[in-house]
Amino acid sequence: MATMDLTARAYSLAENLLAEPLPRRWSHSLGVADRARYLRPILGRDAELMEAAAVLHDVGYSPSIAATGFHPLDGARFLRDQEGMADRVVRLVAHHSCALLEAEERGLREELEAEFPLEHPHLVDALIFCDMTTTPDGVPTASRDRIAEIVARYGPDTIVGRFIQRAAPEIHAAVQRVKDRLIAAQGAI
Repeated sequence: MATMDLTARAYSLAENLLAEPLPRRWSHSLGVADRARYLRPILGRDAELMEAAAVLHDVGYSPSIAATGFHPLDGARFLRDQEGMADRVVRLVAHHSCALLEAEERGLREELEAEFPLEHPHLVDALIFCDMTTTPDGVPTASRDRIAEIVARYGPDTIVGRFIQRAAPEIHAAVQRVKDRLIAAQGAI
């Protein structure tokens, strides 16, 4: 499958799973994909792969495929088992935005690690950047504001609230690493 076909397929699939049942989640996914396009200067040949993973990262929230209640695992399993999606896209979806830490909170860390190896660190960082600098409505934001919004929406003592607070230092560090790469890439032009 050609790279452009992968991206077109990813958009179509994400829209089918999210647009009607979860329109705000669909808006967020479109915003995350837009952030992935913004990172093209540092992604090189992985740009299309990242855009596909970005638009698909939250498909595990879709009521039609949610099984465990842990959207990275549900989404990755669906993409692998039902859709035959590219392995690298599946791994990025499985591990997006420090998912191992949330998996640990849910007692699913060993399961996630066993099924889905981590993708290259620079791509993991890039997807963290895309997701954690995009509001639920798809608008760019700062990672600190995004984390504060998540804690406020879910509550500080919920699984998601505890996980995101625990993940915050790594999220901020990943966002900064991506910003540093963008600055370095601009300097090289």
